[in-house]
Parts: sequence; C-alpha cells; structure tokens
Amino acid sequence: MHTDSVYDELGVPVVINAAGTKTRIGGSRIRPAALEAMTRAAESFVRLSDLQARASDRIAEATGAEAGYVTAGAASALALGAAACIAGDDLGTMARLPALDEPAEIVVPRTHRTGYDHALRVAGADIVDVGTNDRHLGTGSRNTEPWEIADAITDRTVAVAYMAKAYTEPPLSTVTTIAHDHDVPVIVDAAAELPPTSNLTRFVDEGADLVAFSGGKAVRGPQTTGILAGRHDLVSSAAAQHLDMHAAEDVWEPPYELLDVERLGGVPRQGIGRVMKVGKEELVGLLVALEEFIEEDHETLQATWHERSRRVADTLDPLPGVSTSVAAAEKVAVAPEVVVTVDPTAAVADATTVVRTLRREDPRVFVGADSLPEAFTVNPMCLNDEETTYVVKRLQAVLGDTDDHA
Repeated sequence: MHTDSVYDELGVPVVINAAGTKTRIGGSRIRPAALEAMTRAAESFVRLSDLQARASDRIAEATGAEAGYVTAGAASALALGAAACIAGDDLGTMARLPALDEPAEIVVPRTHRTGYDHALRVAGADIVDVGTNDRHLGTGSRNTEPWEIADAITDRTVAVAYMAKAYTEPPLSTVTTIAHDHDVPVIVDAAAELPPTSNLTRFVDEGADLVAFSGGKAVRGPQTTGILAGRHDLVSSAAAQHLDMHAAEDVWEPPYELLDVERLGGVPRQGIGRVMKVGKEELVGLLVALEEFIEEDHETLQATWHERSRRVADTLDPLPGVSTSVAAAEKVAVAPEVVVTVDPTAAVADATTVVRTLRREDPRVFVGADSLPEAFTVNPMCLNDEETTYVVKRLQAVLGDTDDHA
C-alpha cells in the first residue's frame, strides 16, 4: 500500500491502524475542522485562563456537570482530579504535592485497578484495594461487595476511583451513594467510553463528582487532550494547580467563574499540573472536535464500522484453523471488533506470529494484541475503506500462506 506522508519523509514506517484508538500508535485522526481551528488559534494569543473558563462552560453544557476543564489527556485529568480531591482550596497543600503531611488514600475496587491508576498516585495518593477476583476465578462470588468499599473509607480517604466499563461492578450509582454517605467524592475513569454520546452525561447523572474522558479517541480532538468534568469546587482546584499562575498578586485577575479567588486567599504557586501543559491550539481543537462529536450521526457510524468488521470476519473465517466473531459494541469496546481466534495446530501461523509479522512490515499493520496468545482483534474505528481492504489482504497473506508477503 503506497503512502505519502510526513512520516515517509522522516523515514519512519507508517502504521495502518486496525487496533483502535491506541495512544501508542497515535490515537485517532483529528477532525479536519479541529485541525483548521488549531491553525487559526496559532495565529494569535489568548490568556489561557480565559480560554479554559470558556471551555468549562462548553464542557459543562455537554456533560451536565457544574464545570469542566481541558487537560493533557485523560490520565492528566485523573491526576488533576486526584490532586483536587487531596488539596481542595488549600494553597499550602497544592504547593507541597505530591509530598503530604498526612496520608491521602483513594479506594479502588480490585478489579478496577489498571496501570493507568498511576495517574492517581502521581498526585501523592495511596491506592487502597478492596474486594477480590472471585468472579474472574469462577468461585461464584462477586469481586467487590458494596460494604467492602464502605469499610475501606476512613478519615484518610480523599476519593473513591471507578473504572467505567459496561461490565464493571458494583454499579456506579451504588458506589457514589456509599461514597457520598461518607462525604467522599468519586472519580470516574471514562477515558475510552465514548461513544455513545449519552455517556457524556451518564456518569454525572449517576453521581460521579469528577469524570475523565479522552479527547484524542472517538472525540477525535488532539491526541494530547482530555476532559475533566464535575463539581465546580473540584474543577476549580484542578485549574488552580494547572494554570500558569506566575503573577504579582496586585495584578492577578483570573476568571472568577473558573477560580474562587476568595476561597484560595492568594496566588497559587506553579502546581503539580504545570508539567501537564495544554496549548491554546489544543484547547481550541478539542472544543471544536467535541462539538462535532456531539452532532455526529453515531448510528450511521456504527453501521459503517459493523460493515467493515463483517468484511474482515467473512474473509478470514474460511481459512484453516481460523474462527471469528464480531463482538457487540459497548460490551468490551465502543466499536464492533472482530475477534480472530487461531488454532496453532491447524492454522498456518499462531496468533502471536500474525501480530508480530504484521507489525514488522512497511507499512506496519497493527491489530489488537490484548487477547494473545489465543486470538487477536481487528477494530474498525481508525480504518477507512482502502485501509480495510489492505488489512484483509495482509491477514489473508499471513494466515493463508500465500505468496503475497511483500
């Protein structure tokens, strides 16, 4: 497949993305309107706090939250959310993070733990695991009982964290009720939970105090953006720990609709969020992309994704040792992925070999590797029709042992 991109000019292999909106291969394609807006944003200057205040209004409108904020990705939103829950409006604590005078704990159901919760620990929090892996091990018990979350909350608890997936337990509304009974906020990681657009409001409706979304996945904004939506006081704290506040107090006039200056009582130092800078171009690009995402015809988009997935499945199914299934969207992913199971005793190559071979080609072809060694997945979200055809041919070549290994 011929490519003509800046990566070719740099001598870096292009990737055909059949794995979905993975950060490691660039997320998704930025919407053309967002790119155009970013170019226009680069032509002049703006006070970032003013722009974030306007972004807060637009995110609040989209999510039903009290306030919103544009962050340097969803992980940044989690880190800033944790910092807000720890520090509140205390300038001294903000200045010391991640160092703390007293331990700050975030309670997390054990089966919600991922490598991404490092973002919570960056702010200085300690993770407190609750529950078991009983359901995953087949013992018949649930992984986390609601009482275990309540039992883990102490005077050191600053938040409960929740990983939003269609299959995660206990239900979010149960968790938020427990947390709020103890005056503890709930932070929801919903980085990859768009579409459907209803998820923009769902988590707030179910009681979440802060929700983190990716701006660079299905929203198709800049890959380095995220959205933090939730309670105004917590978003305000996140802003105070993120914005460049280097100013003499006599002339410090931040947007009052975003920051409660009287509660802060002074000018914040450069906070823990300073290392998570968001540029004016990214801010504008995210806002335009979010608006287009909300207006998008997601039913038609889902139908297109499903048709591409069926093309892949129907082509691979006849191959020896290969079986496929198309996973329903919103069960384990937001798009209908093709799960390709490979029997290494009957197929030309095992699943690991297929994945490795495709990734070493030029252009590289990335399929989903999370189900190895038994299977791999093909996700249609970041494929166009031409790329889908190319992926199918390359899979046929590797799994069908044809001569087409170029």
